[in-house]
Amino acid sequence: MATHVEDLKLRLATVELLRTAKGTAKTRYTYRELAAKTGLPVTVLSRYVKGHVLPNTERARILWEALSKIVALDTELRREIKFDSKGYFDNTSIVGDINLLRRAADHVLAKFAGKRITKVLTAAVDGVPLSTMVAHALGVNVVVAKPTKEVGVSSFIEETYTLSGSGYTVTLYVPKDAIKKRDSILVVDDIIKSGDTQSALLNLVRKAKAEVSGIFAMVAVGDSWKGTMNIPEGCQVEIILEL
Repeated sequence: MATHVEDLKLRLATVELLRTAKGTAKTRYTYRELAAKTGLPVTVLSRYVKGHVLPNTERARILWEALSKIVALDTELRREIKFDSKGYFDNTSIVGDINLLRRAADHVLAKFAGKRITKVLTAAVDGVPLSTMVAHALGVNVVVAKPTKEVGVSSFIEETYTLSGSGYTVTLYVPKDAIKKRDSILVVDDIIKSGDTQSALLNLVRKAKAEVSGIFAMVAVGDSWKGTMNIPEGCQVEIILEL
């Protein structure tokens, strides 16, 4: 069950998405066009945009689904990613774009509404901005798995893995008390390629004897990572853009 606070955040996020559809230069729609696409009267949409009233939770969910197709976040992500001649891409433009990160966080809020999430877990460093925004949207804390041990922390949970195709090993460390047995963790990262890092994050959660509630990434390359990651049964996986 979603809490009252989660419902309110979703309703507010839906209004922001409606304002984006109505008012941005790249995707400007008239009220009449939005009414045709959402099935809601012009007068109702106008009241939402102007902040006179909020949609109720049920209508917010329906409106969110309709608006997500109009103001497609996957299209914006694809437009921002830069590819080189060898097919590799630069994610700098998306991990530092606050508007994209905010919309991605709102996407998580909509998709995982009602799901029990107590903490967000990511790996340093590119996943940190997104995870921070997601954690803020959900009203929970963020835990960052780092490749080095921090001075002042007495004990850690650690996981070592081999980077696919490189032969190099990486060890991620999380302070032992950062994840409790009663926690329900959402694993978040900006991009999933081989799935190696995300698998390591899942194993850290298992070692802490906590629960994995879901996995979220803005971009995923292919789908072979699904076969290499030991994703728990019933774990919700959400990807905005699959390349």
